Amino acid sequence: MKKRGLGIVIFTYDTLPIVQDFARRQKISLPVLADEKSSAIRAFGVLNTAVPAGHMWAGVPYPGTFIVDAQGVVKSKYFEDRYQDRYSTPTILLKEFGSVAGTKETVVKTDYLEMRYYPTSDTARPNLRLTLVADFVLPPKMHVYTPEVKNYIPIKWELEASANYVAKDVGYPKGKLLMLPAINEIVPVYEGKFRLTQDIVLASETILKPILDGDRTLKVRGKMRYQACDDQICYLPQTAPIEFTFKLEPLDRDRVPAPIQHQPAAPAK
Repeated sequence: MKKRGLGIVIFTYDTLPIVQDFARRQKISLPVLADEKSSAIRAFGVLNTAVPAGHMWAGVPYPGTFIVDAQGVVKSKYFEDRYQDRYSTPTILLKEFGSVAGTKETVVKTDYLEMRYYPTSDTARPNLRLTLVADFVLPPKMHVYTPEVKNYIPIKWELEASANYVAKDVGYPKGKLLMLPAINEIVPVYEGKFRLTQDIVLASETILKPILDGDRTLKVRGKMRYQACDDQICYLPQTAPIEFTFKLEPLDRDRVPAPIQHQPAAPAK
């Protein structure tokens, strides 16, 4: 990240003693700033105004991530509708810069294409949003059809339904229009190299409890269906099974020592 000129800073409304205690327990080496008066939180417009003044949570922000340039201009932001759900850092890096965190990769090779698939993180926590990635390489003159194609079989990525996660829409890139003399048609296709992505949001700690209490292994299964063609022949449709394996980590539910905990404001006299 430093090679790209990037850095990460965390703002929280917590006091410095709370920040120090949490950073020590979680072995956090990134800068964590105690924004006790919520000055930076207000400047970014993410103060949770639903919490009344005097409440022990007063000053808390809506959780999210901003990408900010050297001049302090917000270039993009990542927030979820539910405050419990959070974008993982590797997913943000993938979306912003194409960066992948060196996770476990599975390679599928056929006569028609090569597919490498992997998640942005091999470990996950409840409510975390992360990205599943499938990278393709097709031989010269070979193509597969994009989702917009009519009367042909497009590439399609599907995940099995599960209570353990919510699958978001697949990110299909824009293809190209290709003239095929053999059928005298112009069709939308993918050629060469292309990437599909799909975000999933893991379920709550309550739903994932059986896995967290067990071996903490979560499987996410699906399939990739496609029909590969060259400039003369469309080959039989293929369906490749896909499986991602995650090691679940529990949320840190330990509270900081009582003397440094947030306290509700004293009632007015």
